[in-house]
Amino acid sequence: MMNGQIDAALTRQGHMDLMMVVDAGFPCPDHVELIDIALSAGVPSVLDVLAELRKVHSVEKVVMAEDTRQHNPSFFRKAARAFGQGVAVEAIPHAELKRRSHEVKTIVRTGDFTAWGNVMLVSGAGNRWKMERK
Repeated sequence: MMNGQIDAALTRQGHMDLMMVVDAGFPCPDHVELIDIALSAGVPSVLDVLAELRKVHSVEKVVMAEDTRQHNPSFFRKAARAFGQGVAVEAIPHAELKRRSHEVKTIVRTGDFTAWGNVMLVSGAGNRWKMERK
């Protein structure tokens, strides 16, 4: 990950920790680490950031607002598939997503203006764990 702040934030993510990639207008809580990478309207997009995160971050669930599915279904489908087919997807009310944003470790704000274009990532355990099998 070329962005040092995002790289450091990923290093602090443990299994089940939360991170968000949000649009330009998302109300970020003051107590949550905010990494603002917005450059201009639409740049970078949430989907661009998710594509880069997929290369370096293990995610076991993607959480988005039900409003996203209703009002921007193509964005919802693309974000839902951003980490592969084996990753769970949960749709919750937008108010609940904003409430849960107070529990995340880091928010990455983009220049995206996709309405309800906010994605919460539940960190996975990754595939490096060793265990004995019978």
